Amino acid sequence: MITGGSGGIGSDVARRLIARGDSVVLVARDAAKLHAVADTLGPSATVMTCDALDLDGMQAIVERIETEIGAIDGLVHAVGSIVLRPLHALSLEEWRTTLDLNATSAFIAVKSVVTKLMRRRSGSVVLFSTVAAQTGLQNHEAIAAAKSAIEGLVRSAAISYARYGVRFNAVAPALTKTELSKSLWSSETMLAASVAMHPLGRVGEPSDIGAAAAYLLSDDASWVTGQILGVDGGLGAGVSPPRMTAK
Repeated sequence: MITGGSGGIGSDVARRLIARGDSVVLVARDAAKLHAVADTLGPSATVMTCDALDLDGMQAIVERIETEIGAIDGLVHAVGSIVLRPLHALSLEEWRTTLDLNATSAFIAVKSVVTKLMRRRSGSVVLFSTVAAQTGLQNHEAIAAAKSAIEGLVRSAAISYARYGVRFNAVAPALTKTELSKSLWSSETMLAASVAMHPLGRVGEPSDIGAAAAYLLSDDASWVTGQILGVDGGLGAGVSPPRMTAK
């Protein structure tokens, strides 16, 4: 089950899972976008529409999946938002919306599916944080707070549900070229500034993040839980120093 399945990262995870023989259910609000993605994935992809903040709707989706398709063995929650603004310029509404779209939506998705995974006594949940949750970045107050909540949820849930064989992990990217973040990389000037910050000299692609999520869902990660996997071009280790031109 991939919530936010119509986005760049969610759809990349779906392609990887289908390529290794899994079936996926893509969940998002926009039916047209969902079907457009599913058309590129083939018959192993099913679409179901729901608002990520609708607990009753998400629980109904889970019941429908179990009835019509089969038991759920993994959840990827690729729903979120980005607002970059210093705290003094951030409205209360923007703060609450950021927390809801990132942290509350994750709570709802996990709550909707976790009892099914407990009954199976296995399963993997993958959420998404950000490098800004551990590395102070200018104007990232709201998103850093929201994603820090994700990291806390992951660590605690990993302990609570380990006895049931259910694993919880998160991927923490830096700037990644998705539609959601387009305003941050669409201009050459902004892209160049972002690239300069990353020690590996580029920003992320959806495939970078999708590969990490697919790994955490796989049997190769069967002994991995409660972890925050940084996929950030080295930004989590420190901002790249200015590049010097040799004379």
